[in-house]
Amino acid sequence: PNPFNARTTLVFAVPADGTVVLHIYDLAGRLVRRLHSGRLAAGEHEMVWDGRDDAGRDSSSGAYLIRLGWTDRVNNRVDHGRVLLAK
Repeated sequence: PNPFNARTTLVFAVPADGTVVLHIYDLAGRLVRRLHSGRLAAGEHEMVWDGRDDAGRDSSSGAYLIRLGWTDRVNNRVDHGRVLLAK
């Protein structure tokens, strides 16, 4: 759900096996949370963000940017999304 409270599930698909980076940023462009950075197989995936930063601290209410980057031997792709954390 968007807005969400406490946690949200991010669902995405990658077209082929490759390296995937899924990060959360605040609106100032600061990295808040690294949800995934590594290899994933082709297909649909789910990652949960619990509203916390990399240090385990609760993030404040507000809008956050999601950056999904995917790379294989030939292709590079970056998608962006936005979520609203409401406490």
